[in-house]
Amino acid sequence: MKPLNLESYLPYRLSVASNKVSALIAKAYEARFGLTIPQWRLLAILAEGVPLSQQNLVSRTAMDKVTVSRAAQALITRGLLQSKPSEKDRRAVELSLTPAGVSIVQEVAPVALAFEKSLIEAIGGQAAERLDAMLRKLEDQAEKLAK
Repeated sequence: MKPLNLESYLPYRLSVASNKVSALIAKAYEARFGLTIPQWRLLAILAEGVPLSQQNLVSRTAMDKVTVSRAAQALITRGLLQSKPSEKDRRAVELSLTPAGVSIVQEVAPVALAFEKSLIEAIGGQAAERLDAMLRKLEDQAEKLAK
C-alpha cells in the first residue's frame, strides 16, 4: 500500500484550496462588517430571495447544524436576518434577509465577484468551466459514498 502524502491527496488539496479562497474573500467582509465565513455564506444564500430553514441551510452550505445555528443567531441578533414560522411546517422557522442584510450583501457581492473573476482569469474561462463540472462530479460522488 502506498503511503498517504497530503500534498497529493485530493481531499486535502481541495480543503486547502477552499480555505485559501474563502480566507481571501473573507477580507472583503470581515474587517468592514464583522462577519465570519459561515455568516457570510448564510447571507449570500439567503440573498437569492427564498426563505430557508436552518436544515435547508445545513444542506446548501455543507456546514454542520451547530455552525449554521450559531451563525444564524448572530445574524438575527445583529438585525441582518429575520425568522418567521414556516408556512409548510409550523414546527420549523424560515430565515430571510432584513433590509440591513440585503444592504450588506449588495456591498460585499461586487467585491466577492471581483475576486472570483480574478481567480477564473488565472486558469482561463474554459478551464474554469471544466473545473466547475469536475467539482460537481466530486460533490455528487461524495454524496453517493456517504450513503
